[in-house]
Formats: sequence, structure tokens, C-alpha cells
Amino acid sequence: MTNFEERNGSATDNKSPSLGGEIIVDNVSKIYGSGPYATEVIKDCSFTIPRNKLTVMIGPSGCGKSTLIQMIAGFEKPTSGSITMNGEPITSSGKDRLVLFQESALFPWMTTFENVMYGPKARGENIAEFSKAAETLLEKVGLTAFRDKYPTQLSGGMQRRAELARAMINKPEVMILDEPFRGLDHMSKELMWEYYASLFEESRDTNFFVTTDIDEAIYLADRLLIMTNLPTSTRKVLQVDVPRPRSIDDLADDKVANDIKIEVMTLLHEEAMKSFSRGSKAASDFLDAYSKRT
Repeated sequence: MTNFEERNGSATDNKSPSLGGEIIVDNVSKIYGSGPYATEVIKDCSFTIPRNKLTVMIGPSGCGKSTLIQMIAGFEKPTSGSITMNGEPITSSGKDRLVLFQESALFPWMTTFENVMYGPKARGENIAEFSKAAETLLEKVGLTAFRDKYPTQLSGGMQRRAELARAMINKPEVMILDEPFRGLDHMSKELMWEYYASLFEESRDTNFFVTTDIDEAIYLADRLLIMTNLPTSTRKVLQVDVPRPRSIDDLADDKVANDIKIEVMTLLHEEAMKSFSRGSKAASDFLDAYSKRT
């Protein structure tokens, strides 16, 4: 078999066992600056991104989630603690970890198909083999009819689907997604959830998805990491024991999903109030009362 087939069974069979990686974040802290200007963004943070699971991290805006992504991707290093992948320290970026950021990164001078094929071509891979895989991925994300269109000719949702296909064709051991559907309208966002969930359920690669949207988190996740406010650490880990494939409509009436949603909302509300209460005695008193009530 060729390299792509060894990783994924074949270019058209995505149900073979995946070789996804496992990442362990162990007691990590990150401090920017020094002396009186030092700012601690991450503090004593530990969690695992298990192999072949979709792990979703959710936390208050600005709590340090993107900093954790930068360190897991190898773009930055922890001040203390360790981050390992398959038992080996992460010391730099690598093709085994691929990040899909919030901002569109499609090349405007390339067609949809050319954008998807960029990675394999840049690495000098077997073009015929990966062309077949690209066509398959475009079909799966509903872009076959737009394969020869340029990014400016695609809607925001279509661009996000093209970026998913471009990322997945590279078969990283860990796919890292930093709020990739942020900014889309509600209908486009739900459509992206369905496309992305379907692709994950077929490949079962290791995915690490970061969001601030509770509904998105519960719909997608196998495991939920709820993070504290700044400086961030892991507040709680929840298993989302809802069978796949999932329906957005059915999930709204699912007792397990709704119980998880209530718990996540409570925890995030407490973390948001902690931030608000730093300069407010009234808000601090409200937080104490709210915590006791919940």
C-alpha cells in the first residue's frame, strides 16, 4: 500500500482503524513577561487527548485556550510542565499535528480542488493517488460541483468545508481545530457540525476541537474539557455518552445531553462570574450565593 492507504485503509475506505496519536498535557503553566509585568495565562493544567476520540475544550473567552493550542501544535513552549505525543515530548511543530484556525487560509489564486491538493503536492506525494482522495473528500463535504471555483466564489460555509477537506487529506495523527466555525450564521454553523461529525465518525482520527459554544461542544464531543477562567486549568472532564451518529433535533430532547448542558452552563457561569467579581464586592457575593444554590 502507498502511504495514504497505509494510514487510512484506502483512498475511498475511511472506516479502517486509524493511527491517531495521543497527547498528554501534564501540569503545564505558561507565563508571559517577567517580574512585575509577568502574566500567568496557564496554571498547573493537566488533561489527556485520547487516541481516536473527539475531545472538545470549552471555556470562557480569553481564558487561554488558544495558548494551549499553540503549545500543543509546537509553536510555543510551556514555561513549566510537559506536553507529550505518543510518549515523546513536543518540542516543535510537525506534520503529525495540523491546526485549523478561525481565519480562512485558502489560497485565493487556487481553485477548491487545487487548495485541497496543496499539501500532498508540496510534499511531492503521489498525485494520482491523492487526486482520488481529494475528489472523495470534496464529495463528502458537498463541494464536487464547486471543485473548479475560487474561494471568492464560495460562501463562508463552503470555504470552511474546503478547509476541512484540505486538512483531512494530509491525515495528521492529531487534528486541532480552533473555533473553526466561529463567525458563520446559525444555519451554516449547524450544517458544518453535521459535515464535520460525519467525517470524524468515518475516520475516527484523534481530534481536538476548541470552542466557546456549548451546543456545538455537546453535539460534537466524546469528551468535554471544561476550563477555568484566566489563568486557565482543567475544571472538569465530562464524558458525552450520547450514541453516534447524532441528530441536532434529537439531541435537544435527549436527557443525557441536556443534563450535561446544564452542568457545563453552571460551571462556565461560575468561571465567568469569578472574572467579573475581581473588582466587584456585589458580584463576588452573588457568585458565592449562586454556587451554593447550584
